[in-house]
Amino acid sequence: MEIPSSRVRAHVLVLPGGKPASTATARWWHLSQLRMSLLTESLRLRLSGTGITVRQVQYTVRGWNGSVRSPVQDGLRALDEIRRRRPDAPIGLVGHSMGGRAVAHLAAHPQVEAVVALAPWWPDNDGALIPPGRRLLVAHGTADTWTDPSVAEAQTEAARRRGVDATWLPFPGAGHFLLTRPERWH
Repeated sequence: MEIPSSRVRAHVLVLPGGKPASTATARWWHLSQLRMSLLTESLRLRLSGTGITVRQVQYTVRGWNGSVRSPVQDGLRALDEIRRRRPDAPIGLVGHSMGGRAVAHLAAHPQVEAVVALAPWWPDNDGALIPPGRRLLVAHGTADTWTDPSVAEAQTEAARRRGVDATWLPFPGAGHFLLTRPERWH
């Protein structure tokens, strides 16, 4: 059941992971999409009745693709759609891995107030893109071998020093794929 636009208090956009480079079409059955679909549904259930909508961004292609930043383009389209419907509604972004990189690149959008990065892939100091005044939660498994938890922690601390309301949340022993005790990721 969709909430009437006049009753929407806020929006959450969920951005899945992907690949560093791929122009293959993103499909709903790819594991990165399915993992985040479970998280998206968990958020919808938890936020049901609050006036907060939750939507997962469907990527056009699977990869980041260098300067093209494909998931950022898809995220911008989703943000523009929200802006057209409700220019006053605050937005929270949730991203896993490559989606964690995309949400850092989208954090300066004027309606974005909060960013959640789950095991973010931040190879180019992407956390520095999150402007002061935003809330940031970075959760990362300490046993992640796909993205580096120490890099994410350092960038979270740097964000805090720049004036971002930043929180670092390590999950001891957890890996990259949100599968070790999924309830804590959700």
